Amino acid sequence: MKSAIKNALFTLLIAISAGPLASAQTSNPRPSANPVVARMMELDAQRQSELAGYAAVRRYVAVNKKRRAEMLVRVTCGSDGAKQFSILSEEGSSAIRKHVFYKLLQEETEASRRGTRNSTRLTPENYDFYLVGKETLETGPAYVLSVVPKSENKYLIDGKIWVDAKDYAIVRIEGQPARNPSFWVHNVHFVHTYRKVHQFWFASSTQTSSHVRFFGDAELTIENSGYALNPEPVYTQGRSQEAKLTR
Repeated sequence: MKSAIKNALFTLLIAISAGPLASAQTSNPRPSANPVVARMMELDAQRQSELAGYAAVRRYVAVNKKRRAEMLVRVTCGSDGAKQFSILSEEGSSAIRKHVFYKLLQEETEASRRGTRNSTRLTPENYDFYLVGKETLETGPAYVLSVVPKSENKYLIDGKIWVDAKDYAIVRIEGQPARNPSFWVHNVHFVHTYRKVHQFWFASSTQTSSHVRFFGDAELTIENSGYALNPEPVYTQGRSQEAKLTR
């Protein structure tokens, strides 16, 4: 059961950090999103070439009917996308921290090094995009696109993305995994938002809800703050994640 929960949350993390079974097709063709996607990819490549790394603070909170746990970590990311985590503080259910938080950090660390993001990113290689409309968010006007994956992969998503009409950066993702992470987990839904720091857009928050058989409803919240670009080496009193995982 604990493994099922961990797998469900990791699936979402990989999908949204980049990042569905195809949505039902209608007889009426949907408007092409090609111009928006082309501009999105062009400016994303430009921003990635200019980003030399960053550091941030991330807060995890997981709750269900009986348990709650919280963890604060510092994440540093190099220009190559490789991530490192240092735990600053933690409290609450040891089971959640061990089987959910620690595993999430370990898997994200490994995924950032083995190139998993290329096969899960929101790109034309992995998805078909369709223009749904335009909405105004707190970040400003945005194009709304539905995303349909080109393969049945549990690390892909079925949902919608919001693309900033000025910067052509993804500012919001909402949906569910393309495939249930496991027999034990269903009704998974997430909302992932981004914030702008200088010319770059970084993860802001993630709200995830799911139902685990014989376990009940569970919620995971991830909040990111304190972004610093091109950081100098950071030293903290927190325990390093690598040391934690070798215990």
